[in-house]
Amino acid sequence: MHSTPSRCQAMARPPAPGSVIVPDWHESAEGKEYLACILRKNRRRVFGLLERPVLPPPVAIDTASYKLFVSGKSGVGKTALVAKLAGLEVPVVHHETAGIQTTVVFWPAKLQASDRVVMFRFEFWDCGESALKKFDHMLPACKEKTDAFLFLFSFTDRASFEDLPGQLARVAGDAPGVVRMVIGSKFDQYMHTDVPERDLTAFRQAWELPLFRVKSVPGRRLADGRTLDGWAGLADIAHVLNGLAEQLWHQDQVAAGLLPDTSENSPS
Repeated sequence: MHSTPSRCQAMARPPAPGSVIVPDWHESAEGKEYLACILRKNRRRVFGLLERPVLPPPVAIDTASYKLFVSGKSGVGKTALVAKLAGLEVPVVHHETAGIQTTVVFWPAKLQASDRVVMFRFEFWDCGESALKKFDHMLPACKEKTDAFLFLFSFTDRASFEDLPGQLARVAGDAPGVVRMVIGSKFDQYMHTDVPERDLTAFRQAWELPLFRVKSVPGRRLADGRTLDGWAGLADIAHVLNGLAEQLWHQDQVAAGLLPDTSENSPS
């Protein structure tokens, strides 16, 4: 079913999970101190394109900014994924995204190698499938200066999984140095899955890409029953934000010559 990626698409092999970013640091007392700057009264703060978290005066950390394009068939949950990562309400009913929607998410993480904390700024670009087909300039705008492609499929939609190789070739085929990650949405509906584990294993072996699973259930609420619980929401998606930070930081280190290039077509 899955074609194997060609050599011209080779890039630095993904780092082992937890080898670049301290995985559970966000649960530590120090981590929670940093996370407090992206929350307000237990709610996630929403940041505009020009806004940034304010840290206490003695705390000075570098910010690493990245642009990420979210790709996938209509209805797989692209907008819902970005909403979950940003701590926003997940839309209950699917509406096709009109044009391009950009969302900024900040995430502090600690580097394994140096014990340094870096504030990652992720700018997610989400574009409706019909807009991409209708307007020729949409896809080039989304791909321009992009640092990572997130390819989504839904565990409840077999066709969206089978479409992944086509998406990878169509969207990322001419951008070999860009991080590529695959995310399976609606994982909480896994009992009704159309994508068995053996197919995921075969895909991972063929493509050597990081693959994350995300639930689609609405986030937990605070005592008022209406407001999303910011801390609980962060715990639900920390594995994805850490994974993004890990892949992007590693790719930057390789590009800067600070780590060896392990891609297949690199000179030995």
